[in-house]
Amino acid sequence: MIDGSAPLVPLPKALLLIPARMASTRLPGKPLADLCGVPMIVQVARRAAEADVGPVLVAVDHPETFAAVKAAGFNVVMTRVEHPSGSDRIFEALQGFDPAGEADVIVNVQGDLPTIEPETIRASLRPLADPAVDIATLAVEITDEAEKANPNVVKVIGSPISESRLRALYFTRATAPYGPGPLYHHIGLYAYRRAALTRFVTLPPSPLEEREKLEQLRALEAGMRIDAEIVTSVPLGVDTPNDLEHARRILAARGA
Repeated sequence: MIDGSAPLVPLPKALLLIPARMASTRLPGKPLADLCGVPMIVQVARRAAEADVGPVLVAVDHPETFAAVKAAGFNVVMTRVEHPSGSDRIFEALQGFDPAGEADVIVNVQGDLPTIEPETIRASLRPLADPAVDIATLAVEITDEAEKANPNVVKVIGSPISESRLRALYFTRATAPYGPGPLYHHIGLYAYRRAALTRFVTLPPSPLEEREKLEQLRALEAGMRIDAEIVTSVPLGVDTPNDLEHARRILAARGA
């Protein structure tokens, strides 16, 4: 699991990119939702900065979000509204912010993870110590039996390559793999090599991606390698008013 004493592979050219989309059916205006007196997107940017692995850039699609992030002192760029995914949004932001290609690792931190631990973000970089890995992500062993059959809990199926790492073979909403043994909940935070992100956004949606509604399958179907670092807890994703209240309690307890 996460070993805080393990050395982090030096990645001086990493860039943490946070996509923020104003439109949300379940929680309208989500990036600006108040969390202990601070907009949620700013709380996420703070967690990313606390990870201390590289500069933080927020990619937004609305003037109010842009103003809130800028007022908080973070790098921010405006991107198009119509992007189909966060990956496309961060790629546009990357091109505008770093046209010279100085950043060679891009960490995509979802804009609705205001309570994520900085160490969890750092853990996502560890699989990139292996030059064969194109994309790194995170997983947590499922301990709640109900989650194993919940299609909203995405599972990563992978071959163990160490006690704390899986080589991803598939991602699914189904209960898998069959038989005794652990099941792993996929956490949708990605660390891309720049070349991998550039290739990924040029690929068309793949058959399994469209069937499972899971974007990461596009990379696997194209032969790209994804490794998942196993961590100990799932960060709270804020999608509903109840999630928002939960996040407020967590951050208040931390004094954030």
